[in-house]
Amino acid sequence: MSTAIEVRRPGPASWLTLIRCEAKMVIRDTAGLVIPIGLPMLILVMSASTAGDEVVANGRTVLDVHVLPLVFTVVMATVGIVNMPSFLAYYRRSGILRRLSVTPASPAMVLVAQAVVSVLQAVIGIGAALAVAVLVFDANLPVRPVTALGLVLLAMAALYAVGMVVAAVAPTPNSAVAIGLIVFFAFGALGGLFGGRGGLPDPLARVGELLPFGATVEVLSAAWAGAAIDPVHLMGLTATIVLGGVVSAVFFRWD
Repeated sequence: MSTAIEVRRPGPASWLTLIRCEAKMVIRDTAGLVIPIGLPMLILVMSASTAGDEVVANGRTVLDVHVLPLVFTVVMATVGIVNMPSFLAYYRRSGILRRLSVTPASPAMVLVAQAVVSVLQAVIGIGAALAVAVLVFDANLPVRPVTALGLVLLAMAALYAVGMVVAAVAPTPNSAVAIGLIVFFAFGALGGLFGGRGGLPDPLARVGELLPFGATVEVLSAAWAGAAIDPVHLMGLTATIVLGGVVSAVFFRWD
């Protein structure tokens, strides 16, 4: 007489344990922990002294409208496009995802846990930059704070969708970092990371503001200044989420 084996799905305690383990992995990666916070902070400190006096709109200065959106975008992009894919590529390369696929704990749990930890890391980076900007350089909060928060979440989803594509196509952790850096700097160059899009040819500048890096800078700038948000930028971020999700789902492999 055979005995049925009851398989139980992991509960909340298992999810919390996995998230804690992912957080420890991120903390041990010194470069991956410091760069997403240190690089944006460096950009902020170097730009704040000359950008805090000129008012742009609604009492918001160049620091508020242009520097802070760029700093926040750098935080989200480095975490989503460079850091997260390297961890997922490592897990696939080491066989962790394949082993989880034959247990009640789905390998998708690792993806969710890594996404949660990455979001927390981005929140810490953005929070630290905003605190320094407000307390040290007298920066202002956005004219439309709720809108700004919603746009940060939308932008984060778009940039992480790009990161999932990188994780899907990168065969090794090192290649994930290399591809992620190339994508980050390419999107950044077209999106204003190296001094704005004004010096770019018009076709490249137009493409840059549609890509997730440039679109994020644009929508956050509008929210900070209280200006109307261009629907084209919202469509660019939404299209990135949809296309990134489809492409990563098609090409992502567990082993």
